[in-house]
Amino acid sequence: MTNKKQTSKSVASIASKILRDGRYSDASKSVAASALSQTKKK
Repeated sequence: MTNKKQTSKSVASIASKILRDGRYSDASKSVAASALSQTKKK
């Protein structure tokens, strides 16, 4: 079964900022990476 849900541009932008910011925990970065993995490919 294919996952048809995709992360919006605004959420992807926030997730990207979380991954680049050293103040967030590993758990937060894991969630952010998961969100980015569900974005549309350009």
